[in-house]
Amino acid sequence: MVDTPNVRPVGARFSSGPCAKRPGWSLENLRDAPLGRSHRAKAGKAKLKQAIDLTREVLRIPADYRIAITPGSDTGAVEMALWSMLGARGIDVLAWESFGEGWVSDIVKELKLPGVRTLKAAYGELPDLTKVDFNNDVVFTWNGTTSGVRVPDAAWIPVDRAGLTICDATSAAFAQPLDWAKLDVTTFSWQKALGGEAAHGMIVLSPRAAARLESYKPAWPVPKLFRMTKAGKLIEGIFEGETINTPSMLCVEDYLDALNWGREIGGLDALIGRADANAKALSDWVALTPWIDFLAVRPETRSNTSVCLQVVDAEIVALPAAAQAAFAKALAGLLEKEKVAYDIGAYRDAPPGLRIWCGATVETSDVGALTHWLDWAFAVEKAKLAKAA
Repeated sequence: MVDTPNVRPVGARFSSGPCAKRPGWSLENLRDAPLGRSHRAKAGKAKLKQAIDLTREVLRIPADYRIAITPGSDTGAVEMALWSMLGARGIDVLAWESFGEGWVSDIVKELKLPGVRTLKAAYGELPDLTKVDFNNDVVFTWNGTTSGVRVPDAAWIPVDRAGLTICDATSAAFAQPLDWAKLDVTTFSWQKALGGEAAHGMIVLSPRAAARLESYKPAWPVPKLFRMTKAGKLIEGIFEGETINTPSMLCVEDYLDALNWGREIGGLDALIGRADANAKALSDWVALTPWIDFLAVRPETRSNTSVCLQVVDAEIVALPAAAQAAFAKALAGLLEKEKVAYDIGAYRDAPPGLRIWCGATVETSDVGALTHWLDWAFAVEKAKLAKAA
């Protein structure tokens, strides 16, 4: 009989998206949402503009960069950029996990663009960043949400590049420092690092990206949801809160609540610090635990938000692949049954294992408590295997 841990996480929500709400969150905090009002009314537009302004403040986005709220979460924001800007020059697209693979598929199979170079790496690794050609437009994820592998920094990106950099930063924004001078298009969603509600995304454009939009017209029709220009000029209202489609004002209020919390606790440095502390708590446990290891091979590329783990116990690794996957799934299922960790199974396209969100809205004490339950679940499930044998 395996002893049950005597300390439980206060918050059991470790999902990598939608992510945990901020500490102290309550529906009561959203009472000022202008529900039943048009988002084009004065009150609605003010809220949307406030969301853009607070995003700029918390993320320290340069004053000459434009910010817009987009439909379709981060996916909508990325595809808005791909459909509107690509095709002007060659393209390098990087992929080392499922979302990067998705952007490869969009560019190669849907847009069917010529001059595309695909730089890929297996789960746990990064492509060779020294091979990227910045005469091309470059599409990449900053933090691989489904692999737990991130770029270590932006030193590999030159300031004087010829092409644009298009960066999917959805599980990096608000948790990892983004070098805005190296990024021309940056996208993220509300549902990741600040625990906002789903379906809304953000797109951040450098002056170079804005110039591309005004100087280049794709050869294909651009859907209305993706259009940021009219008659060859930026639709400036989009970047002042006049959204392309109808947003949920309840979701907007929730995002504002998260942004204000982030500002109140100390801004970006505090948010990054909380994520780093959570990831360290998990890393310290991994270092002492022989049955588990990171999916990310190199420490400098390990995510501090979507931490992906794999079972490396010799007896489990010796099992057939399907049995290994079933074991990892059983660990996540047992912890959910105990109501100590929800939604921590690996992403469906990723190698079998666990994925634990360590972003700023998670408490470090809860991560610490979870590690004891992870050990417990492993012991319980391995005992079941021994008994079945």
